[in-house]
Amino acid sequence: MEAQNTSRRLAVDLVELAERLDVLVVFRGLLHDPVIAALRQYLRSRDEGLRGKSLSDYAEFVWCLHNSQASSLAAYVAELACEDENALTRALGHGNGIPPVLEYNLASELETLQMVADLTPASLLSQLEGIKHVPRFACEQAIDVAEVYRERLSQAAQKGFGVYARYRAFVLDDDGAITPVLHPDSTRLGDLVDYEHEKEVVLENTRALLEGKPAANVLLTGDAGTGKSSTVKAVVNELAEEGLRILEVRRDQLRLIPALLDQLGANPLKFILFIDDLSFQSNDDNYAALKAILEGSVSAKSDNVAVYATSNRRHLVKENFSDREGDDIHRNDTLQEVVSLSERFGIHLRFSRPNKETYLKIVHELARHAGLELSDAELDEQAERWALRRGGRSARGARQFVDALLVGIE
Repeated sequence: MEAQNTSRRLAVDLVELAERLDVLVVFRGLLHDPVIAALRQYLRSRDEGLRGKSLSDYAEFVWCLHNSQASSLAAYVAELACEDENALTRALGHGNGIPPVLEYNLASELETLQMVADLTPASLLSQLEGIKHVPRFACEQAIDVAEVYRERLSQAAQKGFGVYARYRAFVLDDDGAITPVLHPDSTRLGDLVDYEHEKEVVLENTRALLEGKPAANVLLTGDAGTGKSSTVKAVVNELAEEGLRILEVRRDQLRLIPALLDQLGANPLKFILFIDDLSFQSNDDNYAALKAILEGSVSAKSDNVAVYATSNRRHLVKENFSDREGDDIHRNDTLQEVVSLSERFGIHLRFSRPNKETYLKIVHELARHAGLELSDAELDEQAERWALRRGGRSARGARQFVDALLVGIE
């Protein structure tokens, strides 16, 4: 009799669980997750009494869970909840508190997710008798889902939600959608030799952004291969754990930035909009778009975003002789407009091509990190020959030279 009561209680719990999953609101996006979707399908076929279908759906659920590589069902559910981006997290991103109605729904739905986290093969298969082989899944790990989730809420500015919790670097695809970079550049500031002042300025400005202080937009100009882009990416790698993310935008996508700022403004994290190798023709429409962003127009302003751009040109708009000698009545005003775009960045850093002493210093430091065993004289001689063949000295050339030595290329 007690066994029957236990079986009945488990059956009622599963029926209730199916109903509670159907009415998720805060975490409704989780219904599209493959593990949760497979669980719901199993609960439906089980409720319909379709034994063969139920067993197949149960196996599908276990298969999806195994494919997730989670250590247990409870760990999977907790992480799924913590990474979900929803109306509640967007409210936090805007700096608002949690509305009472969302708090009510949140408390109830965390109980629902706890029910999922506590599931075992025995509880799921309680009414299916005579099963010769029961596929198992890890369920020994007990986790308080509500406690874990509320802890994540308190760390929203550092951890983030959704895809921004899993990745630190993003690009815009051809349709303008934000897409994660699965294998981003892993350069750290310690890997970059020289340009100490420039690195420190970028680092301190970015820390100001993370701390909610006024942060300037930054322009890094200078010769090719001097480490401008690497500096930006290295700063992101240094500060990613503190809540910094980077979104790279191509020059032809600048018109999309106002909409991006609206989207990112609802995120508790901080973002660098990175524009690499920036330059314009004087009649380029994207020039006006960037100008509006840098001037902080009503539609292009966000407290959690700063624009960092690199360029090999001091003046971002290419001038032609016709621009200087044309029949424009207001030619001087036009020229000032052309050359002043760089001045709209709050910080302008110049990365000059290294002289011989600095170049060799970079080579020696990189060689030391790589474990190369060459005398200073031999290293200097080969590095200079390498620079001569490639048209000059640069930090990038120093890196390429050391990499070539590692694989036996001279």
